[in-house]
Amino acid sequence: MRKILFLMLGFTALFADKEVKIYVEKIHCPLCTTIVRKALLQTPGVISAKVSQQSKTATVAAKDDANETAMLEAIAKTGYEGVIVK
Repeated sequence: MRKILFLMLGFTALFADKEVKIYVEKIHCPLCTTIVRKALLQTPGVISAKVSQQSKTATVAAKDDANETAMLEAIAKTGYEGVIVK
């Protein structure tokens, strides 16, 4: 299963134009990560999103035309606040 997931993430990275890291301080449980991930995946231009409870970050693979502000707004609609990490 891990090999399949690794391959899927690798192929996704091939089609992404940019990677965006977002810090989401209030993430504290697996449900939080799911909520944030689903919100990000509904944002136009987002190809994939991986959210870590441990580091409280979301790593987003996106197309060049994906709007980072739209990603933050999608997170905000779920009740969390995100900050782009440069």
